[in-house]
Amino acid sequence: MNISFEIVPRSLDAFDQQYAFAESLGTDITVINVPDIQHFDTRSWQLASRVDRSRYRFIPHFRAIDFKIESGELFRIIETHQLDSVLLVSGDPPEGLKRAYYNTDVVDLIRAVRQRFPSLHIYAGFDPHRSGIQDECDYIQRKADAGAQGFFSQPFYDSRMIEIYSEQMNGLETYVGISPITTQASMNYWEVKNKVKFPKGFSPDYDWNVAFANHVIQTAMQQGLNVYFMPIRIDLERYFKALHTFAG
Repeated sequence: MNISFEIVPRSLDAFDQQYAFAESLGTDITVINVPDIQHFDTRSWQLASRVDRSRYRFIPHFRAIDFKIESGELFRIIETHQLDSVLLVSGDPPEGLKRAYYNTDVVDLIRAVRQRFPSLHIYAGFDPHRSGIQDECDYIQRKADAGAQGFFSQPFYDSRMIEIYSEQMNGLETYVGISPITTQASMNYWEVKNKVKFPKGFSPDYDWNVAFANHVIQTAMQQGLNVYFMPIRIDLERYFKALHTFAG
């Protein structure tokens, strides 16, 4: 089982601090992935030189709407930074339309990148909350047919949903998303913005989220899945050192 640690590039100093924390967790962390967020100055692929790629698989995110396939810009970035793995997502239009964007479909982008780089590790995303299960699974299959061999999910909060999707992801390298929610405000955000339907027993505190993460890790090990941590505005020490995997 691989465990991925996501680091949001709010600044280079913030990145370095979280990267150092990931290093402190030991050899259980094997992947560092970096989202590309349009209102930050640092782009995901620019962190390639700050990650020990002999120790971690580095997976920067790329948003399809930022690239015109015909321009070849994404191809040049992959070659310049000697990337061996990428995560391709659709992306939301920039706020206020201050940055140019394109109507590039992520499936088309996956296909183009696969054709240009046959040996590249191409990952895509999936969202268990976006639509019905069948529609999302059909979308996953379209991405797989285009050339994606692995998937990173949006965070789960219900183990029953993990079981359903794990059956559908057979043969695909799958990272189950975990993002602890420890405040009521964060819970409200996920409900409204990301359409998350929380199970009745959910509680936005460390105890529930630690217990859930421990359960997900155990399930992933049993079912041949991987785990993808998205720590957002939490006490990293308090959370990760309470997980069985990192308790030492």
